Parts: sequence; C-alpha cells; structure tokens
Amino acid sequence: MADFKGRGPYDFDHDSPPTDFTSSRAHHGAADSSAIDPTSGVKRGLSTRHLSMMALAGIIGPGLLVGAGGALANGGPASLIIGFGVIGIIAFSIMQSLGELTTLYPSGGGFTGLADRFVDKAFGVAVGWNYFIIWFCVLANEYNVICSILTYWTDAVPLWGWFLIFWFLFLGFQLLGVAAFGEAEFWLAILKLAGLSAFFIFAIIYAAGGLIGQNEPLGARYWRDPGPWSTKLPGFRGVATVFVFCSTFYAGVESIAVAATETKNPSKAVPLATRQVLWRIIFVYMGSAIFFGLTCPSNAEGLAGGSSRALQSPMTIAIQTAGWQGGVHLINAFIFVTVLSAINASIYIGSRTIVFMAQESKAPRFLGKTNSRGVPVYAIIFTNLFGALSMMNVSTGAGKAYSYIVNLSGVSTFLVWGSISLIHIRFRSAWKYQGRTPDQLPFKSLWYPWNAYFGLFANCFLALVQGWTTLSPFNAGNFVDAYILLPLFPIIYFVYKIWNKTRLWDLGEIDLDHGRRRDLDSASRSISEGVMEESQIGTIKKLSLWKRLWRNF
Repeated sequence: MADFKGRGPYDFDHDSPPTDFTSSRAHHGAADSSAIDPTSGVKRGLSTRHLSMMALAGIIGPGLLVGAGGALANGGPASLIIGFGVIGIIAFSIMQSLGELTTLYPSGGGFTGLADRFVDKAFGVAVGWNYFIIWFCVLANEYNVICSILTYWTDAVPLWGWFLIFWFLFLGFQLLGVAAFGEAEFWLAILKLAGLSAFFIFAIIYAAGGLIGQNEPLGARYWRDPGPWSTKLPGFRGVATVFVFCSTFYAGVESIAVAATETKNPSKAVPLATRQVLWRIIFVYMGSAIFFGLTCPSNAEGLAGGSSRALQSPMTIAIQTAGWQGGVHLINAFIFVTVLSAINASIYIGSRTIVFMAQESKAPRFLGKTNSRGVPVYAIIFTNLFGALSMMNVSTGAGKAYSYIVNLSGVSTFLVWGSISLIHIRFRSAWKYQGRTPDQLPFKSLWYPWNAYFGLFANCFLALVQGWTTLSPFNAGNFVDAYILLPLFPIIYFVYKIWNKTRLWDLGEIDLDHGRRRDLDSASRSISEGVMEESQIGTIKKLSLWKRLWRNF
C-alpha cells in the first residue's frame, strides 16, 4: 500500500508536478498520473454526471422515507413543511459557501482541510470528527432499516444474520473503487427520483379523488383532522423536534466537497452540483413534506415505526389507507433500493473523511493509506465497523433505535454546517485582506456576506434549541440524548489546541494559492465562467431552442 505521509493542504501546489511523483506513479503501475490525486492518493474516478446526480438525489435514503413518519407524528404536517423549509434555506446557504470554497480548492479533506487552513488546525480536528460522527450514525440507521425490511418479509434469517450478510456485501463493493461507487449512485439516484415522482403523482390523484373506487376527494382532510399540529407537541415544540429529523434528512448535501477530490473536473462539476441542490430542496424535500402531510394523518397508528418487525413510512400508510393493503411491499421494495444507496454513500463519505484526516495527522495514520488503485482500504473497514450500532435494534426495537441515533447525529449536523459558514467568512476575509477581489473567484457565493452569516447564526441557534422539548417537562434521558454531542465539539477543539499549541491563523499569513488545481479542462472552465471562444459560441448557437434550454438546465 502507498502511504502518503506528511502532506497537508499546504505541502503541494497543483500548478507544478510534485518532486516525488515519479516514485508514486511507479508504485501505482499503469495508472495514469492524472487519475490519482498526488496529495491524497485517491483516484479521480467521478465524472460530472456522477457528482451532479449525487447533488440532486444522492444520500436520499430511508431517513427521508421512514424518518419523516416520526417527524410527522411529533410535529404534524405544518411542522413538517416549516422544518423542511427552514432547513432547506439553511442548506442552500451552506451550499453556496461550500461551492465557492470547493471549486477553488478541490483538495483532499474537503471542508475539514479548509477548516485547518483558514481557521485553526484544532478547529479542523473538531469539524472532522463531528462530521465523521454524522456518517457513522447515518450508516447505523441505514443498516437498521435494511435489516428491519428483510425481517418483515421473512424471519428465516435473524436480524443479526442480515446485518452480517450486507456488511460483507457493502464492504466488498466499496473496495472495488470510486468509479463503481459513482456509477451505482448515478443509477440508484435515478430510481429514487422516479419512485418519488410516482408517489407524488399518486398523492395528487388521491387528493383529487381520482383513484378507482374512491368515493370522495381526500383534499386537505388531514389538515383539519387531526389538524396541522400534532397533539403530542403542539406549536413550536413540534417544530423544534422536526428540526432534528430534517437536519438528518438534509445531511449529505455538503458531500460534494468530500467527493471533489475524486472528481475528474471539479471546476465544472462542483458549480453545477451546487446549483442542482436548489432543485433537490424544492422537489425532493419540500415535495415530500407537502405530499406526506397531505396523504397521511399525523396520528396514524405505527407512523413513527413502533413495530420491531417493520418501519412504516407515510408512503406506506397513505397507500394502505387508499385501499391497497399489499402496497406495503411496494414501498418496502422502494425503501430497500434507497437504503442500498444510503449505505453505499455513508461508507464512502465516512471513509473519505477519515482518510483525509489521517493524512493530516488528525486521526491514526494507518487510516490514511491507499492501495495501488487509490482505494483507502483501512478507512473503509473502519467506517463500516460502526454499522454494528444498528444491532441495538435487537433490544430496543427499530423505531426507538432510529430515534436514538437520529438525535445523536442531529446536533453534529448543525455544528458542521455552522463551521462551513465560518470557514467561508474567514476565507473571504483573507482574500480581501491580501488584496484580491471576488471577480477572481471561479464560482461566487450568492449574497455574500449575508448568506454566510445567516448560515453561521442559524445553525448555532438550531444546535441549541433542537432539544428544547426535553426541558419541559424535563426528561433526563432524552435531554442527554439530544445534547450529549454538543459539548464534544469544544472539548475536541480545546484539548487538541492546548496539547498541540495551535493558534488562530492571521489573515495575512493564510496561504491562498496552494492546493488549487489547474490541471483541468480549460474549455469546460471557460464555459462555467461564461467565457467562450467564438467557435464554441457558434456551435451553441446552432443548437435548437430546446437543446439550449436543456444544456443550461
């Protein structure tokens, strides 16, 4: 295995070939030098279509389809829309900041490396470990769901047996490399979008009274009875609870920063993927919030997944209420497809996060090793081991296990997102301090600085209020579950800072040039920046109106 030691984000300038790249290339055999990232050793095997589909529908798994049931039961349909809407605005803000940073610095480590570069190395350590916590929690949830679905269909294999089968299957698939991961995510994302579209069409027909055998339109019946707010947690209490669920559903929109290092042409792919997150928010999240609340009552029995044999989603309840009792198998099959994608993506993002951290001495060094094909074997195995947390399903039940792990990861999501906004603010401050202008950036964030400051303060606020409902009446167990990870961030930061004597970088000493990749397709860059040669303009003018609109989309 090739061990890329001692190369932080400042040690290599992509403008010129590294002095030791000859030996690295020899080690990698016939691998093309442009296919292996010389800093991290991972392979640049993701194309623009892979990253675009990851931004549009990647990481969308049973968290949305199943977890939305718990959110609907706790908050009601109004809380669901408010929660998805507010978190969607925050996610859009974060993606604008991240798009600007990652397009300019598509280096190993994503925003965890940029936290080290623009703020403080101790800050980068805290961000990195909190981000890894998110993904091993998500991974455990996905194993929880896939095992629950299969035990619902058959009890011939015990729960732990299904876990072991899929644990080894996913481990083997991840070891095939990033190209296999990207291709799988591409086609699974298409299936997810098709499945959601089919449910949205069903919901519209159902609400309008167009189903065979339906006597009257459903309309907004469930907004009147049981009502827009849940009787469990009415008003803001329900909305605050939904925020936790929604943060977990949205987790993953920022993953393009992690995948940028393994993308062939990030200057084209990252801005495109960043723009597509808006459509993801509108279609996937807001569409789900509207149609789940329209077709499923918030007081439906089993909505929060109380059964230990199968987690029920609002889609399952809606189809069964409409008269198709066998529809549970169709929805479970759809959830099964989404969980394949979610586990695949969780292992990928978690392993890449830890491998970049290890290479920057923020995690055990052996986790930063890659093999001759650019696959971080040790990091993949290490990340996948955390899937065993899903086995708490055996003693607590699938629904309770899901809630426990969601609460653990929710606060970490807010902390990481707020950190991205802070990194962006620090970057722009250094950019201005060193005499550079926003016009020099290949991708500019919308509405800076208001967008970045909004992301920072909104995420800090939500991290504090997401467990507010546990205070009155006070529930010690739920309070610890909601807030136990909140002090972890400052503990990691200050312990590492004191032990290693790190400091906040001055704006003037921040290096703004190293780590910028210029080994990219110039024609693609000029198109993404709106600067095209006359021949290119002529070619595009020859396209029909519909083809030009499709090209822009």
